[in-house]
Amino acid sequence: MLARSRTLPSRIHHGAVEERHDVRHYLQVEVQPKTQAETEAINPLSNYSKCFDDDGRLKRTGTFWTATAHIITAVIGSGVLSLAWAIAQLGWVAGPAVLILFALVNIYTSNLLAHCYRSGDPVTGQRNYTYMDAVKANLGGRKVMLCGLIQYLNLFGIAIGYTIAASVSMMAIKRSNCFHKSGGKDPCHMSSNGYMITFGIIEVLFSQIPDFDQVWWLSIVAAIMSFTYSSVGLGLGLGKVSESGKFKGSLMGISIGTLTKAGTTVTATEKMWRSLQALGAIAFAYSFSIILIEIQDTIRSPPAEHKTMKKATLFSISVTTVFYLLCGCMGYASFGDLAPGNLLTGFGFYNPYWLLDIANVAIVVHLVGAYQVFCQPLFAFIEKWSAKKWPKSDFVTAEYDIPIPIFGIYQLNLFRLVWRTIFVIMTTLISMLLPFFNDVVGILGAFGFWPLTVFFPIEMYISQKKIAPWTSRWVGLQIISVTCLFISIAAAVGSFAGVFLDLKTYKPFKTSY
Repeated sequence: MLARSRTLPSRIHHGAVEERHDVRHYLQVEVQPKTQAETEAINPLSNYSKCFDDDGRLKRTGTFWTATAHIITAVIGSGVLSLAWAIAQLGWVAGPAVLILFALVNIYTSNLLAHCYRSGDPVTGQRNYTYMDAVKANLGGRKVMLCGLIQYLNLFGIAIGYTIAASVSMMAIKRSNCFHKSGGKDPCHMSSNGYMITFGIIEVLFSQIPDFDQVWWLSIVAAIMSFTYSSVGLGLGLGKVSESGKFKGSLMGISIGTLTKAGTTVTATEKMWRSLQALGAIAFAYSFSIILIEIQDTIRSPPAEHKTMKKATLFSISVTTVFYLLCGCMGYASFGDLAPGNLLTGFGFYNPYWLLDIANVAIVVHLVGAYQVFCQPLFAFIEKWSAKKWPKSDFVTAEYDIPIPIFGIYQLNLFRLVWRTIFVIMTTLISMLLPFFNDVVGILGAFGFWPLTVFFPIEMYISQKKIAPWTSRWVGLQIISVTCLFISIAAAVGSFAGVFLDLKTYKPFKTSY
């Protein structure tokens, strides 16, 4: 095991590329005069431009399809499973309408954010590699620190939410097989802790993938899994509706006085909290803006990155919205007011049970990939900051070549190994402490939606395009921002109320299903 360099991977540590691929190094290789053809063949500047982008980094290779895969992996996450419950709280009128409105807002603000990838000229301007870089270039000041705090706390929370969701699906597989093996005599209650630990161990391994653009293959697999379990949920919903011969649910959502599965009666106050929490669940289902800049930084050019990103965003959100409407509405039609927080687990031990097992396996595989898509920007931020803080520390900056059969050489960084492992352990422990899927989803959606999806993209766009205050365009953008702020506040209040209600009957590390 030999130390390879004292730098982090080039996509994380800015100076690494210039240091390893200094053009002068190539100029020193051959000093004898050559013919014109030979000179062009070894021209270091020509080779440099073919291998590196305008910022000196290795050529980006992302396309419309890889960007689409990243977005779908991020968007169609565990949030889709809670949409039937969300629509059940809002009803047949408000539920689908809110879904479509959130989709339109996301498409619009994502397009604004895509323009912020480069500062100045949209084709040749300085690149902003992360969301925080974009805020720093366009807004500056304290807003940079505020953005970073919100973004990375949200990414941390999403990792917790995905750990909870994965454990629920893993348990659903085990309980389904247990139930059928016992012929329905064993209720098959079990704890989620072991499954959260299993998911954590898997993520420790995948978290050692050094950089964001190296998880493209994982995103494609995860995107396929998204459509797999969404299609199964849709198909089972259609089957359940066909079996009963009618659509359940009402125009105004869950009725006051309804007896829930937990044995409680829905009061007027609780209905209000549930409706607000549903807004947070829908907001969470569309949360991907926090990694939009990082996804855009993987796209090759020409054409200009913002053009490819806008097409990928429009296509991805349109496709996922259709899936959301189908899964959410069909789930509500199947279960009515008693729609479960997790659509697939709501089918219980529905036959054919193996189909549910396939869907739950697809969820787990998808969440393994989605966890990485969301956490890689956070990993890169901490590692970049550490490399600047301790540039001479071998523990932080040195890489070691580890030969791996079939896969080739893996570049091991000790700091990356230790810190990412600690991160996964922390998210796993918190998930075991607070395994409330719907409440966590609602809080995350409320916390991240307005600032990261709406406020910062709008403010950066106004600054970049120099839109004068109190013009019609400025007023329109501010109306969108303020409206979404009120929605986020309402969703946060409802979600926190749900957590407080759950904590009354909860015992740490002893939750069973």
